[in-house]
Amino acid sequence: MAITLDGTNGITSPAETVSGVVGTSATGALTLPNGTTAQRPTGSTGMVRMNTTTNIPEWYDAGSATWIAFNKTAPYTATYLVIAGGGGGANNSVGGGGGAGGFLTSTLSFALSTTYTVTVGGGGALGTTIGTNGTNSSVSGTGITTVTATGGGGGGGVNTGGAAGGSGGGSGQNTNAGSYPGGAGTSGQGTAGGTAPASNFSAGCGGGGATAAGNPAASGAGGAGGNGTASSITGTSVTYAGGGGGGNANSTAQASGGTGGGGAGGGTGTNGVAGTANTGGGGGGGSGANSRSAAAGGSGVVILSVPTANYTGTVTGSPTVTTSGANTILTFTASGSYTA
Repeated sequence: MAITLDGTNGITSPAETVSGVVGTSATGALTLPNGTTAQRPTGSTGMVRMNTTTNIPEWYDAGSATWIAFNKTAPYTATYLVIAGGGGGANNSVGGGGGAGGFLTSTLSFALSTTYTVTVGGGGALGTTIGTNGTNSSVSGTGITTVTATGGGGGGGVNTGGAAGGSGGGSGQNTNAGSYPGGAGTSGQGTAGGTAPASNFSAGCGGGGATAAGNPAASGAGGAGGNGTASSITGTSVTYAGGGGGGNANSTAQASGGTGGGGAGGGTGTNGVAGTANTGGGGGGGSGANSRSAAAGGSGVVILSVPTANYTGTVTGSPTVTTSGANTILTFTASGSYTA
């Protein structure tokens, strides 16, 4: 015996209770209302139907206002870490260090069968008058507010302030007692770069990091980059988004980059050091002595942590896939996507 639902009039003949048909002794079947994805009715709690587009029955989840296939579960929570590319150091005389890329971490609700696009920002190139800003990193998709980490600000050259960014770039050497501030950081993402003292110091200032601002130059010494912030999203604590150190024209000593991939500044015998790849670290500033070069910022990274029970395995861009406890971790070092 079979009971038929026609999608309009409910249960049709023969007159029989549903429990009498679908109980343990039943030998018949229940035919669900059917239609394409485009023909889905306005959903309400308790509705079930056969989707003829996917050939999979589905149910309506009122909590998420979504039709969900029987072989899937309701939307789930994913944790993210989004780090933008770090700013480049300045190469004009004695330059400031680049600011770290913006640092953002929180959670998102991932809807089933929705594709989320991941963009990983590159590090900014070293510059002559001022370093180049890093580029943004982001996670975007239907139903969520796009998460965008701002690229780090470039370091400033001689008598030039640092650029604003996720974290700001450090200002360059101040030779005329002017006012050359470090670049501003983005609220909730990073800090400001160091500001040059109003005196003729032959040194650049450090770029800002996610946790600490860049340090100003002191007499004969470049400012250290600001420290970054640690995250354990992968299951191991890793520090990201350190600022680049300022350049130094009077000493072989190099101003240190901030923890989290910030590159050291150049000295009289050494070039600036690039920010570490996939940390968003700022690049070190250059030294005017012996034409020692500044360096580029480090590229960013996007990491998603999803419950392993919900992980679909549908990705592009070849992220590194690992597990930590009950979660699957996708580490994107280049742009790609994940379909929930």
